[in-house]
Amino acid sequence: MAQAQSKPNWFVIGISAAVVVVLIALGAVVVWMNNRATDAGPAPSSSKSFNADTGAISFGDGKDTVDIFVDFQCPVCSSFEQQFGPQLEKAAESGKITLNYHPIAILDRFSQGTEYSSRSAAAAVCVASEQPDKYLAYAKLLFANQPKENTPGLETSKLADLAKEAGADKVASCITKETYKKFGVAQASKHDIQGTPTVDINGKRLDITQQADLQKLIALIS
Repeated sequence: MAQAQSKPNWFVIGISAAVVVVLIALGAVVVWMNNRATDAGPAPSSSKSFNADTGAISFGDGKDTVDIFVDFQCPVCSSFEQQFGPQLEKAAESGKITLNYHPIAILDRFSQGTEYSSRSAAAAVCVASEQPDKYLAYAKLLFANQPKENTPGLETSKLADLAKEAGADKVASCITKETYKKFGVAQASKHDIQGTPTVDINGKRLDITQQADLQKLIALIS
């Protein structure tokens, strides 16, 4: 007696195919979102003082390297710069250290949708790329005019005005066009920045909330 042939269950096959299509679509969306999150946008120009790949603006030529990652909307960064900025700059000038500043953006969610962290980092990158000798003066002005969190922040035109005040008179167009707006977020992701300020000494990350690690920085720049 011949065995009955089983008939394909087209309903099950159809559901399975639909699930596969959905999973592929979801995978594509995840890839797109990840790429968007790490997209650095237009690449700024590197110079002797500015490395467009690492995002570092360098001062001094000491054998020990100190990297500082800052978000210009971060109030703790402002306090850190007030407390340690002069010592860091002096240590760089004297040849004790190579000081690398990295403007990054992780606090856009605290500017009522204006993405102030990204815009201020972009403005700093404009200065670093075109007039790096004016970066420190500009950074000081950004911190002196730092908006409170959960406010819209400074308008981009004001960021350009502050650059001119710092002596960076060639970057207004770069700033107002927000040319490097994606750069700060991309650099934060690239360097795995979870909070600011973040400090690395010779490539090793410190936990500056711990007194022992903070003392390593103090000892190096004192």
